[in-house]
Amino acid sequence: MQVSEAEWTDVEKNIARTAFEQAYEREIEALIQQVRAEASTLTELGDLWQLHDFLSARRHEVEGKYDYQYSGLLFVFAGLVKEGWLHLSDLEGLGRDKLSKVAALARM
Repeated sequence: MQVSEAEWTDVEKNIARTAFEQAYEREIEALIQQVRAEASTLTELGDLWQLHDFLSARRHEVEGKYDYQYSGLLFVFAGLVKEGWLHLSDLEGLGRDKLSKVAALARM
């Protein structure tokens, strides 16, 4: 099944946007907590640069992951489910075919 923007109902679009934002907020909150913990242990300049490098890599990863285009959104959702930032229950209300595809891709 290829899923384009035309195949998303208005209700599904609202559910998808809410789920997308929830996953993003969960991941960002976890990242902030991790950075706070690591920042509290900085003792030398090398530690600071290491934190900078970590943040640069995570920024690249997060910005690449959270791509809200309907043509690839099911793949994004599957990845987020696999990583634990999103739960299938967050997607309740999407069409059965879409939920099935997310679930199947998340198991891969």
